[in-house]
Amino acid sequence: MKCSNPTEGLFDSNLPALKDINEVPVDLEVPEISNEPPARGKRVKQVLEEYEDTEVYHILYLPTNWKLGKKFPVIVEYPGNGPYTNKYGDECAGIPDDTNLGYGISGGRDFVWVSLPFISLDGRQNQLKWWGDVDASVKYTIEAVKKVCREFGGDEKLVFLAGFSRGAIGSNYIGLHDDEIAGLWCAFILFSHYDGVRDWGYEGADKASAVRRLERLRGRPQLIMQEGTGTKETKEFLESTGIKGNFTYLNIPYRNHNDKWVLQNIPERRFLRQWVADVIDYRKRE
Repeated sequence: MKCSNPTEGLFDSNLPALKDINEVPVDLEVPEISNEPPARGKRVKQVLEEYEDTEVYHILYLPTNWKLGKKFPVIVEYPGNGPYTNKYGDECAGIPDDTNLGYGISGGRDFVWVSLPFISLDGRQNQLKWWGDVDASVKYTIEAVKKVCREFGGDEKLVFLAGFSRGAIGSNYIGLHDDEIAGLWCAFILFSHYDGVRDWGYEGADKASAVRRLERLRGRPQLIMQEGTGTKETKEFLESTGIKGNFTYLNIPYRNHNDKWVLQNIPERRFLRQWVADVIDYRKRE
């Protein structure tokens, strides 16, 4: 499954400075989060049973056209590191609340969207920076995906894993941690950073460990995106690994470390949506 890239070759040193994401109006607004029961068009907090006496939680969104008994593709999303700010005003608190990719892809329809945490070492709260308890985070992800598919019509054959920044790294670092969790995903949507490109200093951040995780990918497609011209570094890294994968690269024409571009009607979002649609079509024809 291959898609043409509408921005390939567009970014070089002769182009004007990249725009700020805040200069472009949005056409989508992510719904507010509530503690209400799950319902169409609602974004609600949920807790797995074993974490009910903790502050750990995830967020579930059911599409506006959700119907009991009907199956829907699922977008599982990991958040970036927090607390994060930069000189452009980009912010991330490191919690599931701060995710946007799933809503930008779906526009609120046709997909169940679940934003997941990483788990702290004491198992009592969502981990804001990096991984906390890796095994607990893997287990939480597996159980949350099973719950979404069992109780809310998620199609277990069409589960996408997405993430921004730390979440993009975590899609391989956690999402390909072992064969059980790796088997959940039909495809990966990764924006800004990639597992193994840099050694961030935590256990398993080195290239050799990242390659072992990549071996569990087994040809499933990944859309790899980066602000500015950043995909070049990731492409070179992947080529150096010898892993033969189904990789598509997309540069996002902003200077910001911020995933809110998916809430804008721009060519890159249209490409992203078409890539997801092509994955679904391919999987249904297998």
